[in-house]
Amino acid sequence: MSRRGSAPRADEPPSTGGRSGILPAQCIRALIDDRDISASEEIGDDQIQPASLDLRLGRTAYRIRASFLPGDATRVEDKIRAFEMHRIDLSKGAVLERGCVYIVPLCERLALPPALSAIANPKSSIGRLDVFTRVIADGTRQFNVIADGYRGPLYAEIAPRTFSILVRRGSRLNQMRLRVGAAAPVDLRPLHEQVGLVDRALALDGRNGLLVRLDLDGDPENGPIGYRARQNGGVIDVDCIAHYDPLDFWEPIRTRGGGIILNPDDFHILSTRESITVPPDHAAEMIAYDTQMGEFRVHYAGFFDPGFGHVGTGGHGSRAVLEVRSHDVPFLLEHEQIIGRLRYERLLARPDRVYGPAIGSAYQGQGLALSKQFGSWPPCPGA
Repeated sequence: MSRRGSAPRADEPPSTGGRSGILPAQCIRALIDDRDISASEEIGDDQIQPASLDLRLGRTAYRIRASFLPGDATRVEDKIRAFEMHRIDLSKGAVLERGCVYIVPLCERLALPPALSAIANPKSSIGRLDVFTRVIADGTRQFNVIADGYRGPLYAEIAPRTFSILVRRGSRLNQMRLRVGAAAPVDLRPLHEQVGLVDRALALDGRNGLLVRLDLDGDPENGPIGYRARQNGGVIDVDCIAHYDPLDFWEPIRTRGGGIILNPDDFHILSTRESITVPPDHAAEMIAYDTQMGEFRVHYAGFFDPGFGHVGTGGHGSRAVLEVRSHDVPFLLEHEQIIGRLRYERLLARPDRVYGPAIGSAYQGQGLALSKQFGSWPPCPGA
């Protein structure tokens, strides 16, 4: 994508040979070099993940009366003016209250070539805090989807659900992938034969999604099989690592092998029965909400980077940790119930960095795990 020849540009058809796919880290870096992605402050190399870019909050948050989409030919800035209640300076840090909706202009902005589009999601550590955050852009009719050729600013809508959060200018709540062309289906059966996408029998749905099941059994020697968020926890600073005592914010779930009832106001951290592998030349996404599986949302942070759980990058299969919330009515979840589906997609090229300990990835080889803001869960009594 660089004009200096380090990678082909996405708006030059001969460079991709008509192929489609997610851009790897080196292509994202080239887009930054060419100012197709720019920012009010220099973009750090640590923002570039194997197949995504971390996005940073700007200096001001706007408390608004309601969530919105701008729609055709409408700027987000104009909608903010219409719905703004008050504004908050983030330069020294500020609390975003649970139950409120905020819009924050991001540091990054785009000038995408015509063949290049983008899709965004919350970062894993933010989804596990039950923070509902989405990226919006001028003139869009969809959250988290930036049309090909978009030129303009980006904004984060932030709605903390369970915990109030402390953020500041530069905090990273969202990440963005870039794609050439439309998402292309991947034949998962031969890919599973090559790398072992899951550690159990492969189960696919009619849309070539990999089905995963819920684990309510776990390992009796390793603590809870899930966590339920306490309703009156304190404020969480999203930039603090291993800082908070889990017992102050979470109630452990220890009943094994049975079922749990999701109440609409409760937020749970659970995990898949399967350990999952994403090969280094692919990425994956968990489908967050599928009414065919039940009236619940299963995942806020949907990206699985190239190398997640892959044996060559320090993993031996990693459980997918699920952020689960019921919609409207109580809903029963049982052990080994189908809980979600993963959609795999090829990268345009193998990334020059992959998910794992070499780049400080927080969740490689994970089992059930809270977000990185929390310390270790205390062992079970007598364990």
